[in-house]
Amino acid sequence: MPTRPSPELLRSVTDETVLRAVMVGGAHTRAELAVETGLSKPTASESVRRLTEAGLLRDTGERTTGRGRVGTYYSLSPECGHALAVTIDPAAVVAEAVDPFGDVVARAEETLSPGASRESVATALTTVAKGVTAGLAGPVRSVVVGAADPVDRESGRLVHLPEMPFLVGDLDPVAVLSPFVAGQVLVDNDVNWSARAELAAAPAAGDVLLLHLGEGLGGAVVSDGEVRRGGQGLAGEVAHVVTVGPGGRAMPFTRVLAELGLRQAGSTAVDVELLLERVDAGGPTAEQLLEDLGAAVGGVIAAAVGLLDPREVLLGGPWGSHPAVLAAVASECAGSDRPVPIRAAQVVDPVLTGVRAHAVEELRRLVIAER
Repeated sequence: MPTRPSPELLRSVTDETVLRAVMVGGAHTRAELAVETGLSKPTASESVRRLTEAGLLRDTGERTTGRGRVGTYYSLSPECGHALAVTIDPAAVVAEAVDPFGDVVARAEETLSPGASRESVATALTTVAKGVTAGLAGPVRSVVVGAADPVDRESGRLVHLPEMPFLVGDLDPVAVLSPFVAGQVLVDNDVNWSARAELAAAPAAGDVLLLHLGEGLGGAVVSDGEVRRGGQGLAGEVAHVVTVGPGGRAMPFTRVLAELGLRQAGSTAVDVELLLERVDAGGPTAEQLLEDLGAAVGGVIAAAVGLLDPREVLLGGPWGSHPAVLAAVASECAGSDRPVPIRAAQVVDPVLTGVRAHAVEELRRLVIAER
């Protein structure tokens, strides 16, 4: 005969069900929770009692009106706390405090000067963290960080690879942000968070290569619905993939932009404004540039297709999503031995969207685990 679940397990599952219903739907009465979850009214009521005694739910003071018994609305207790969603890029450091409902309750931003040092970025991180945590009720249970640099998988430190444009060296976001959080600090690179946001928007696309083409050149690998970080956390770093340069010469992808005169002065960063200006100028010069860009990006995609077999490739970033660039890359890839669909990334502000979504998800998990 099958083993019946223990009363303790049944209570645990019931309490998790009730908590999730409140997190997603906001304040509920006991009767509403019974309808929402499919639990019986006595079971839902008993779960509310346990969760209230545990300090996870609270009486909001609001009551139902109209005929019948007066119902009490219950919502999450402030003691459920918050999580921080943080992004670090060459322009700014942004921090948001989110609650288990998924709402942003505080936001702070510090701009960065070009070529910002590790120390100045660390100072900006501290400033925004102080700004969003001041006055928060309950603990900050976790921090999720997206950084525009490679990230070491084990330590969360940023990794400086040759010719990467955001020169903050081995900045340690975990060490900087740990004083503000009761739990862990999770760090990953910005393109991986973008890929998670794109995957959430189109979950059917479970095997994807996302290329971010902006000041920096980045990639993210999604396989079986999961972002693959690699042994050191450096999977998807496409800047040094050997591809087709001007004149058909083989060279690292990042060098192609240098050969085309599309780097910012004194930097390895792509001059996006100049690139788009040349593309939009039209004429033979623009056509040649698009041909060169299409061949270079197409070569990176061909290498990825050979190794990873994605179902589709997404192009994002300020010049990767430009219609003319997208068309040039799609044309190049259509003529390859293993063509793969090419489309523009869709999510607006994908890095912060991905970071915020994971911060809310992790916060909910931690609250549920505490019951």
